[in-house]
Amino acid sequence: MAIFKHHAKIEALEKSLNESLSTALSEEEQFQFAEFDEAEVERSGYSNYSYWRSTLKMFSKNRIAMFLLVLMGALVVFTFIQPYLPGQIDYFQVNNDSTTGMPLRNVPPGDVVELTDGTQFRFILGSNNIGQDLWANIWAGTRTSLFIGVAVALVEATLGILVGVLWGYVRKLDFIFTELYNILDNIPTTIVLILVAYILQPSIGTLIFAMSLTGWIGMARFIRNQIIIIRDRDYNLASRCLGTPTYRVIFKNLLPYLISVIMLRMALSIPANIGYEVFITYIGLGLPATTASLGNLINVGRSLMLSPALRYQLIYPTIVLSIITISFYTIGNAFSDAADPKNHR
Repeated sequence: MAIFKHHAKIEALEKSLNESLSTALSEEEQFQFAEFDEAEVERSGYSNYSYWRSTLKMFSKNRIAMFLLVLMGALVVFTFIQPYLPGQIDYFQVNNDSTTGMPLRNVPPGDVVELTDGTQFRFILGSNNIGQDLWANIWAGTRTSLFIGVAVALVEATLGILVGVLWGYVRKLDFIFTELYNILDNIPTTIVLILVAYILQPSIGTLIFAMSLTGWIGMARFIRNQIIIIRDRDYNLASRCLGTPTYRVIFKNLLPYLISVIMLRMALSIPANIGYEVFITYIGLGLPATTASLGNLINVGRSLMLSPALRYQLIYPTIVLSIITISFYTIGNAFSDAADPKNHR
């Protein structure tokens, strides 16, 4: 009896083994070697990662920065199209009353008056103390101040990056640039601005030259310190060992790593330069009165701030200047964070 039970178990095991083998054979028949496809191999080994696309994606997630970027874009565009809109008058035009022929001085915002040519005109933001339209003056002054700020920022970035890279990467030039930096950095920026503005004829070019004369020093020093930190990393040493030209190491290995901090400093430099323009005008050495700028408008409004009815001449230019300063600061910080590869996913 035990022999029959043992024989039945053996038959059951053989049956189970045969079924497993047949199942394995059928599964093996389902798999076949695929033919080699070079295009498919390249496609599967290619990464569609893009640094700038990832940077813009991260930046777009910051809603406050995106709002301020759109606001600044609209403000810049409007400053250029404002003179061509219907119902606008030249910012330098002195408007006279049709009945008395006297300048329409300090007209409150929103008042409608009749000009000498018989047309009715609404002073949206009022008029200044010589009868000019404050609305047109603010937008003309914003154009001028933004141009000065951007021009100086570009000059500072160009000279600062060039000097900073050479200063930090080429060891033989370290002593020369260090001594030059020690000399120029000990001269107060305010003194330089005052002397240049006093010696040369006041103009937009003079202000740009005065601000750019020493403004690049800070950028150069910052870039130099960053270059020293990363110049001896493994990938840079490998590039030099392979005989890669110096300019290629700088543009391919070093500067892309610093793009975020460079953009941040440029974004912060623009409102700072506008602030310098306001300061120089405040002490009487800025642009002439015939050139509209935020500095001139704030300087005139400052003298009227003790009169409650005329404070609008200080408030409106200050609001525009504050919007520009806050926007550039926020956008610069947001872009710096977005450009950091550590934040990319």
